[in-house]
Amino acid sequence: MSGRTEGGAVECRCLSLALLFVALLIAPTPAFAHASDRGHVLLLPTGYYLIGGAFAVAVSFLVLALLPAASLDRFWRRRLPLFTPGDSARSAISLICFAGFAILVAAGLFGSRDPLSNPLPLVIWTLLWAGVTLLQGVFGDLWSWLNPWVGPWRLVSRLLGTGDEGPWRLPRWVGCWPAVMLFFAFAWFELIDAAPDDPARLAFAAGLYWLFSFLAMLAFGYRDWSRSGEFLTAFFAMVARFAPVERDEAGRLVLCWPAAKLLAAEPLPPSGIAFLLLALSSVSFDGLSKTFFWLGLFGVNPLEFPGRTAVIGSGTFGLVLTFVLLAAVFLFAVWLGQRLAGSGPPLGQAAGLLVWSIVPIALAYHVAHYLTALLVDGQYALASLSDPFALGWNLFGSADIQVEAGIVAGAESAWWLWNIQAGAIILGHVLAVLVAHGFAWRLHPQPARAALSQFPLTLLMIAYTVFGLWLLATPTVG
Repeated sequence: MSGRTEGGAVECRCLSLALLFVALLIAPTPAFAHASDRGHVLLLPTGYYLIGGAFAVAVSFLVLALLPAASLDRFWRRRLPLFTPGDSARSAISLICFAGFAILVAAGLFGSRDPLSNPLPLVIWTLLWAGVTLLQGVFGDLWSWLNPWVGPWRLVSRLLGTGDEGPWRLPRWVGCWPAVMLFFAFAWFELIDAAPDDPARLAFAAGLYWLFSFLAMLAFGYRDWSRSGEFLTAFFAMVARFAPVERDEAGRLVLCWPAAKLLAAEPLPPSGIAFLLLALSSVSFDGLSKTFFWLGLFGVNPLEFPGRTAVIGSGTFGLVLTFVLLAAVFLFAVWLGQRLAGSGPPLGQAAGLLVWSIVPIALAYHVAHYLTALLVDGQYALASLSDPFALGWNLFGSADIQVEAGIVAGAESAWWLWNIQAGAIILGHVLAVLVAHGFAWRLHPQPARAALSQFPLTLLMIAYTVFGLWLLATPTVG
């Protein structure tokens, strides 16, 4: 018994040293920098960051490959109980959020035409898409309380007497494909459409989408449609699996390690794999589409950018191409890993598990890409919410707030922002390696085969780390 205790202590010490080593590798280090006249473009010695980021991901793979599987399993399973929240207020909060959404749509239709004065674009693109995603990754599934469909659906379904399930059933082969198609439409509207910030245009699109989803929930049931068709709920649920807060089987909130809930996930079907890869590729293309390199491929002078209307065709092609390339490379890496391991489950099952390791990377890219917009446009959102219809109101006392755009300007501010963004990308990839290694043990119990199966995927993550850091450093339009 004492021998087993000593062995466990040794394993814990090894695990602690390994994690400390990885943490030291990914910690941002000081670097000399200079800023442009605007202070928004920061040209750091990018080669050091690219090499350091790739080295951190590679060494984390080697460290994890040498650690005993039992130590990693005990590490991921640690939990700290907190308390049990009640669900009685969820419908009421959802109804309040729906009322707020209706007011925002009205403000989009009848309020200011300025996207920085109208609250609808600022709330949807900044507070919802950037802010709530970050909160989901930190605090867990807050969207289940903020969701503007739950309360109205429960109210109307009770009035109609339809119960929790709708009159129709979605075939199993449908999977998440409706959510994939709607997410692609959302990404296209945000990244490619000529005027996604136009309040009236956005109000029409958002209102139509809410109504469509609400009718689908009445037809197929809230649970089925929110899993298969409502892309926001599906996306936020996947991001919430990264959070260090979860609810156990008794409904109690517990603290866990970040990304620990991902290892308890079941394999995703092909549609779920496509959904997660689309989430990552769309954010990556958003950064790529603004670079001088991408615009130069299509003969567009980035210093005389002609506007979004002129690049709709190339943008659509790039969005599709980025997704197809990422999906092809990911599936090839999983297939090659299975071949190197020499045995294991079918490709679909292996890819369905390993794709969960994309979640830390997607969240890291989301944070890095939208950080500056959240810091600046978030201030505009607070001001516009106090006067949603531009009538001189000051409902929350923030209408006259002085927006501090300088928070992202200047060499010192830009240096901190760049290091936070770079650190988020590197840390996200290291955690992705950690999660993928845990899944490798489920797929290949033998240590040598598990390590071999992860080698191609690790190379892909190293390449994506370099790509993400390059996107942060290369000159962009706008």
